[in-house]
Amino acid sequence: MNFYGRDFLRILDFSEEELHYMLKIAKEFKKMKKAGINHKVFPDKNIAILFEKTSTRTRCSFEVAGYDLGMGVTFLDPSGSQMGHKESIADTARVLARIYDGIEYRGFDQKIVDDLAKYADVPVWNGLTDECHPTQALADFMTIEEHFGKLAGLTLAFVGDTHNNVCNSLMAMSAKMGVNFIACGPDGLRPTDEIVEKCRAVAEQNNCTITITDDVDALNGKADAIYTDVWLSLGEDKEKWGERIELLKPYQVNMKMMDNSKPETVLLHCLPSFHDLNTSIARDIHETFGLTEMEVTNEVFESERSIVFDQAENRMHTIKTVMFLTLNKKEEK
Repeated sequence: MNFYGRDFLRILDFSEEELHYMLKIAKEFKKMKKAGINHKVFPDKNIAILFEKTSTRTRCSFEVAGYDLGMGVTFLDPSGSQMGHKESIADTARVLARIYDGIEYRGFDQKIVDDLAKYADVPVWNGLTDECHPTQALADFMTIEEHFGKLAGLTLAFVGDTHNNVCNSLMAMSAKMGVNFIACGPDGLRPTDEIVEKCRAVAEQNNCTITITDDVDALNGKADAIYTDVWLSLGEDKEKWGERIELLKPYQVNMKMMDNSKPETVLLHCLPSFHDLNTSIARDIHETFGLTEMEVTNEVFESERSIVFDQAENRMHTIKTVMFLTLNKKEEK
């Protein structure tokens, strides 16, 4: 199992054994962090993190993980880089690869991170694209495994806008880990046939199922974990807010949905969440549409069944693992 020099672009690029190994190492890093054990193994390395889309968890996770490993970290947002404006992706990749030991990208088109990986001869890590969010899925499955003590045989349901990057990566991770996956959302916001077919082929090999449905009752008595995401994505056109809200209202995660699933069902959310009126965007939505809660009710979000902040913390441990494995020449077993 040799990760050295590899890119981390999609969950489907890795075998089940490799993904299990990543989760194992992430747990070890978490123990070391909690115990205060120094693990600055890369004092001579530097990484660049490119952000075309803002983020709290992804940026903080990459920066702290990099510092914990002893590396220098350079953050570049659109104002700090000429990538795609005055300089091509290919040229940017080749320049950065001469200076840095690894490159993270968070932004839009999957082709951008693919091209960075194509032209850079150092590892490239996908912090989020329109197609997938692999570092998020890795952290989510670490969190699920910590909570239940296992993965295979569980059922994970993603509820809401199932035509998004998080759902795609969770579906792929479920198929790899032997977890039954339910994508539950309106017909107009379904995963593409291409990603569903790819994941079903993998799921068949690992004795699990992929279900695509618009019926929330499909979760009844089945879901061990219910996952949701914001109804209005980053950069969403405000003129479309009303249409999207009406489509997604039936898929709000509330205590009735949780109770109808299983008594031990937990909530997952990649954050941020519109579960109250404590943000300016939530207040704007409330003034226009009268909603005090959106994709998840505050009752569920703040309940003991919510493990969303465990997820947020685990972003850092799993991202640290991805960087460590792909940068470490000695990590070959």
